[in-house]
Amino acid sequence: MQKKALTSLTVLFFMMGFITCLNDILVPYLKVVFQLDYGQAALVQFCFFGAYGLTSIPASKIIEKIGYHKGMVLGFIVTALGCLLFYPAVSLHTYGLFLFALFILAAGIVLLQVAANPYVSVIGPKETASSRLTMVQAFNSFGTFLAPFFGAYFILSKLDQTTNAEGVKYPYLFIAAVLIVIAILLSRLHLPEIKSEEKSNSSWKKVFKEPGLIMGMIGIFTYVGAEVAIGTFLVNYIVETTTTSETQAASLVAVYWGFAMVGRFFGIFTLKKFAPGKVLTVHAMGAIALILISINSRGMISVYSMILVGLCNSIMFPTIFTLGIKGLGMGEEHKGSGLMATAILGGALIPVLTGQMADTMGLRTAFLLPTLCYGYIAIMGIRSR
Repeated sequence: MQKKALTSLTVLFFMMGFITCLNDILVPYLKVVFQLDYGQAALVQFCFFGAYGLTSIPASKIIEKIGYHKGMVLGFIVTALGCLLFYPAVSLHTYGLFLFALFILAAGIVLLQVAANPYVSVIGPKETASSRLTMVQAFNSFGTFLAPFFGAYFILSKLDQTTNAEGVKYPYLFIAAVLIVIAILLSRLHLPEIKSEEKSNSSWKKVFKEPGLIMGMIGIFTYVGAEVAIGTFLVNYIVETTTTSETQAASLVAVYWGFAMVGRFFGIFTLKKFAPGKVLTVHAMGAIALILISINSRGMISVYSMILVGLCNSIMFPTIFTLGIKGLGMGEEHKGSGLMATAILGGALIPVLTGQMADTMGLRTAFLLPTLCYGYIAIMGIRSR
């Protein structure tokens, strides 16, 4: 039964990664179509990840009422609805409607995140929770690896042929159809459920006072913000740094996410052999070093250094997440997950701030903000040890 649950969760995490990473293709695409500056284009990530800040707590309450299994099914349905809204957004050629569609889409992803992350943690031994979550997160990274190729072929390649965002209509309709099929299949599976009588009656206020949870929330905020900020502007960074076209740059963005996938598969083993806090610190320090090398060099060395940051990102989310909810009691995981998912709001704020810095100081200087984020994560790893 546990094997069936993990198999289902790998599909879920793959789709979450695939859809989320398509934003990195939408940003340069919509930037050209609607003639936006970096700050305006970053509103794509602001609306998408802003949904985490607004809907994570309500999502965790929904999970508390209907359970993890039904919550995941509902998450797929809401995400599909968001994808379907791209059709009228294209027809009306309205940037605001695109942002609204992304918010609805993200609300569905939030449900999936809030249900799936603690579910993975509690369906097996706590000692191997980081390793287990890293495994399913590796398939999340596989989705992020494939998404730029999909987006480059079906979306960015249309930039020279249209000026009305037509390139996103049919790709998102196709994704909506896939999500609906997955929701139907998932609803028919019998997965192990955490029973309501096992859930804690402790208040949200009490859960929030857990010091490890607060540290984890800030860690998630900075990690997601840094990772998304780099991914958001990586196409533009590569185009500015080299003579590469947008379509070719999108393939290099796939390598950035591909390194995260490879690192997570290795992380399954390293997190079993070494303390999670130690592994987290090493990865954060590596990210800082690579960004500093990138912004102080030129040509492909600059590009490759920034892409390698993806390898450092690999184990951060599952490690920070499991360290954050480690001190919570049985049945409190959904509350902790809701609060941790709220911290994904970093993916909304930090890319916008990075975009505003890029508009005034240039992209190279703007990447110092993600560097500061990794600095906190390194400190968190040291303190958790």
